[in-house]
Amino acid sequence: MSTFSGLNTAMTGLNAARLAMETAGNNLANIGTRGYTRQRADFVSVGSVTQTGLLTSRNGVGQGVGFSGIARLSDSHLDARVRGTLAIASHSDIRADGLSNLEDILREPGENGLSALLNDFWAGWEDVAGDPGKAAPAAVLIERAKAAASRISLSHSEMAAQWNSHRTGLETMATDVNSAANAIAELNGQIRSVIASGGSPNALIDQRSLLAEQVSELTGATVREAPDGTIDVLISGNALVSGTTARTIKVTGSLSMNSLPAPTIEWTHSNAGAIGAQTGRIAGALSLLAPADAAGTGGVLAESAKALDAIALALATTVNTAQANGKTVDGVQGSDFFFIDTNNPALSLKVLAIGASDLATGSATGGPLDGSNASAISQLGKLKDGADSKWSELVIRIGVATKFEAQQAVSTAVAASTAVNAQLSVSAVSLDEENVALLTHQHAFQGAARVMTAVDEMLDTLINRTGLVGR
Repeated sequence: MSTFSGLNTAMTGLNAARLAMETAGNNLANIGTRGYTRQRADFVSVGSVTQTGLLTSRNGVGQGVGFSGIARLSDSHLDARVRGTLAIASHSDIRADGLSNLEDILREPGENGLSALLNDFWAGWEDVAGDPGKAAPAAVLIERAKAAASRISLSHSEMAAQWNSHRTGLETMATDVNSAANAIAELNGQIRSVIASGGSPNALIDQRSLLAEQVSELTGATVREAPDGTIDVLISGNALVSGTTARTIKVTGSLSMNSLPAPTIEWTHSNAGAIGAQTGRIAGALSLLAPADAAGTGGVLAESAKALDAIALALATTVNTAQANGKTVDGVQGSDFFFIDTNNPALSLKVLAIGASDLATGSATGGPLDGSNASAISQLGKLKDGADSKWSELVIRIGVATKFEAQQAVSTAVAASTAVNAQLSVSAVSLDEENVALLTHQHAFQGAARVMTAVDEMLDTLINRTGLVGR
């Protein structure tokens, strides 16, 4: 082997050390970049030149080091685990957030909750029973009735507003999914071209991986890798992205809580019906937007609004019936205390009574100052199927559901955090590791330079000093 080959060996060492330091520097530069995956310069040993001929006496030494590429230090199994746990966690998170907001609408326990307002309303009837025909207790009663009716109507309106907010958010999420799908398809094409040309697509793969996580978080999508470097993104087994082709989704269904059909997510290019996503933020939102059903297992917002309608109907029916069974201080049969539209109970509930003369305080057979009927009305709040009982059932049901979803959100968030930490343990940049790598390859560079200097001195001796001995 020629002595000059030592220069090439030293040069390969210099190049390898330089590339390794540049890679470590790139890792350090991207330590705060979201989605960046740590990279490593990989090298292979270059073997010796094959020795031939009759006088070959020994194997030659190697010819240095060769650059084989920049490895992206990721784990596909950990990446898939992160996508799966994020989808489950986001599903629980949006449900927990929706139920928490719904619980806030109830304002229970507290003086502004319907329970306290109904208690004041029934107590007002007891006050009227003790002083029939007087304007002051009657006015107080009517104002308390208006407060209770207003709270029922306002709660129903707030539930409808929350439903509309989730419906609008669903449109935004579908748009985000479509944008990410188009970006993934475009990146697939770029990555395939870079790989085919022998380049390093690591930065493009990082971008694509981040987008795939976003789609998975929204839809529960899974990812399938292809041999050419592209990926397919699947929702319920159907391709959202296949190679460089991206499909789109759309939101269909009602724009209001009390209308059908229920909101769903469908393929834009097909009439195959709803996409059966089970996890992800979109699936969580759809579960909140589901309509009420006969079994009471529909969407929590629609079911709660339906319960408010039942409460309003029970309140109006029981009080109006009791009014009709009594008589006012003028001796006439009591008229309806509440107005209610059975097709829209909660929003239509209003107080018809104006003053003391509208209150059926006495029994049908009692005198003008008989307050027995008013006293009986004051006890309607204790009915087993009355408005108070129905309201308590609603508050308890929402409270239990909220606590359960909050616990689910915490446990799934912990699982997602654990998966992300496991992923980062493999792919995240470590300051300590990269600094050690910089020092290691810096010394390797210096060592290769020393080898080059030594070979240079050897060649100088051979070329310029051979034959000068004794002169």
